[in-house]
Amino acid sequence: MNTPDHRPTFSIVIGVYDQAEEIEQNLPSLLTQQYEGDYEVIVVDESSTDGTVDVLKRLKSSHPHLYTTFLPKYHFQNNRRRLAFTLGVKAAKYQWVIFIDISTPPPSEGWLQELAENVSPSTELLLGYIHRKNGEMRLQAFGSIDEARSIVNKAERSRANGHNGHWLRYLRGKYDFLVVRTRQGHDALRLFDCNVSGHRLLGQRVGIFFHNLFH
Repeated sequence: MNTPDHRPTFSIVIGVYDQAEEIEQNLPSLLTQQYEGDYEVIVVDESSTDGTVDVLKRLKSSHPHLYTTFLPKYHFQNNRRRLAFTLGVKAAKYQWVIFIDISTPPPSEGWLQELAENVSPSTELLLGYIHRKNGEMRLQAFGSIDEARSIVNKAERSRANGHNGHWLRYLRGKYDFLVVRTRQGHDALRLFDCNVSGHRLLGQRVGIFFHNLFH
């Protein structure tokens, strides 16, 4: 159990591109979490062309734990979201990094508190699944990044820009957010780039389904 003096600390990392409306709607729920421990929100703007910059400036003025940076246009490639997350990890100053999409708002203002209650010294990585209709959250803990390799490989394989925040089903191993110790953040992101053959992917799908069915 985490005592008041030993609460986990979190850096929430988000990559955005031309998502001013979603930022306006969903970012405040991340910035106003009811959590007494330290946390920060890092938004990496992938050189948006809409009103993203103005929205972020306005929110920064009233939320000092919001930090923003940007990914220059010359870095644009198929996996720009992976690059944005990499910048976020480099900027993170707390114990745990949370990768989440701006289109996936937390289910409640107690979301961080629930995460804090589910991390332990033996945990290296958590995958989170959110039920959009009832707001229930399910967490899947791993003692090492390698244990989560097949799930992350499969979930990220078909998403060129990385995790896109859609409602993803637990039994299929498609998560809504990923939590990892900051010191392991870059190692976790390397899983986003792994190429998986169609034959291996089929095996992963079957393995993940039966693993999650009984856990």
